[in-house]
Amino acid sequence: QVQLVESGGGLVQPGGSLRLSCAASGNSFSNYAIGWFRQAPGKEREFVAAISWIDLRYYADSVKGRSAISRDNAKSTVYLQMDNLKPEDTAVYYCAADFRGVGSFYIDRYENWGQGTQVTVSS
Repeated sequence: QVQLVESGGGLVQPGGSLRLSCAASGNSFSNYAIGWFRQAPGKEREFVAAISWIDLRYYADSVKGRSAISRDNAKSTVYLQMDNLKPEDTAVYYCAADFRGVGSFYIDRYENWGQGTQVTVSS
């Protein structure tokens, strides 16, 4: 059974940076994709970024150019580096697995959601 645990959230000023981590337990981490989503209060959960099993990367337009997703298969961890953070980036950030391996923008392709990590961008 794959379990995902997010970490790295916190309070940051506008223009600042954070690196979120998604650590996986279980086998075959290198065979599946990981996606990051976020949910702000009163809003639907939305796609942020994803990385496939062969390192194809996908980004939402809202974070493109400000974010970088990467994976370290030896550590069973995916990272989301977020720079030039804006107040509208404030949300709970979740990671989840796409066991098809390819990654997707679509939330219904993902399973085994983590518990989330709070990111707050405020001065």
